Amino acid sequence: MTGVRLTVGVEEEFLLLDAEKSQAAPAVDAVLAEVPDDLRGQVTREYLTSQIEINSPPGLDLRALRHSLGMLRSGIAGAAGRAGARVAAIGCCPVTGPEPPVVDEPRFHRMVERYGALSPGPGLNGLHVHIGVPDPDTGVQVLNHLRPWLPLLHAATTNSPFAEGRDSGYASWRSVMWARWPSVGPTPFLESHDHYEDLVSRLVASGAMLDEAMLYWYARLSARYPTVELRLGDVCPSLDDTILVAALARALVGTVLADIEAGRPAPRIDQPLLSAAHWRAAHDGLAGLLDDPADQRSRPAWHLFQRLFDTVRPELERNGDLELALPLMGRLRSRGTGASRQRAVYARTGDMGAVLDLVTIA
Repeated sequence: MTGVRLTVGVEEEFLLLDAEKSQAAPAVDAVLAEVPDDLRGQVTREYLTSQIEINSPPGLDLRALRHSLGMLRSGIAGAAGRAGARVAAIGCCPVTGPEPPVVDEPRFHRMVERYGALSPGPGLNGLHVHIGVPDPDTGVQVLNHLRPWLPLLHAATTNSPFAEGRDSGYASWRSVMWARWPSVGPTPFLESHDHYEDLVSRLVASGAMLDEAMLYWYARLSARYPTVELRLGDVCPSLDDTILVAALARALVGTVLADIEAGRPAPRIDQPLLSAAHWRAAHDGLAGLLDDPADQRSRPAWHLFQRLFDTVRPELERNGDLELALPLMGRLRSRGTGASRQRAVYARTGDMGAVLDLVTIA
């Protein structure tokens, strides 16, 4: 795979809000009815009626991805406006209100019956990035190599500090709530693709998952596409943040593919240490300390995130993404994560409505 540009695609989940009130709205069917015809194949329901999802087509050009996501974000925002709602790019709803029902689909009803109230509130909204890989066996090796780096991307996407009208103490409260599902967590170290398949089968047999699609590891092989899927972060508040994460994710996969071809082994980090690193990422975001992928010692998060950028910089340049990623990295550094931005608005206004205004897509 050396020298080959990898495809990248993105899924983003959003919260639907009442147009007038600062609370979630069970409006997905009304919004979908207003989505322009040329976008409908890329806009779908999610688990709850107060959520909506967009899916970009996979491609090689990051600028084309940005254009596609921009059109989709604008399209669902316009559709929501026509349906008496609005769209918020936030990990979970920061205020209380009536709990919207689950989307009326058999699979979702089975999930409620089996797992109960594991996702209370109006929904947990994430970001999923798909990176193309040549085959499942290589994909499993990529998953092993990615493990120590993923807490840094997790920290960069934190965008849900508030819950029930107050600060949760976490940069990503969504991550805390999401971790209640039995199949959520860091990807284990995998011996082979057969090992991966065996674990999936045994998890389904145990009742922890209904099917392979409920494998909610922070990185997995996609059940639908020939990709590695990173699914560890909150939906980002701005398109700038999403594109930066997508660029870094593709460059990181390209970097570890070179390591695999060179015969460099993946580091075997103990699962409890990875769980602790992801907990810290959810708690602090990029505003505190994180565990160094090299030696698992705590260091300033921004120092480690910059090291990630420097590590994948040759791949960013080879992909033609460096010119775009450099200013996006600077903006994230100057503005902070979505969690930091939300807290700054609340500190200034004391108004949770102003927080929701901040993350509402125009």
